[in-house]
Amino acid sequence: MPSRKGRSAPQKTDWRRYRDRNCIERMFSKLKQMRRIATRYDKTAVSFMSYLNLVAVRLWIISFVNVT
Repeated sequence: MPSRKGRSAPQKTDWRRYRDRNCIERMFSKLKQMRRIATRYDKTAVSFMSYLNLVAVRLWIISFVNVT
């Protein structure tokens, strides 16, 4: 994260890592909006991971469809 303006010794910011981190945080936010993922209704780890994969693919496809 970028350092604050008032910091006595500002640190260098790796903007590429900062951008990638933001993208990942937004992806987790979208996943947590789905109640089934957030509350883990699935009983087995396999069914949870399979649903997680389906949701990730759905979000990935939507990102291609909305590109103009």
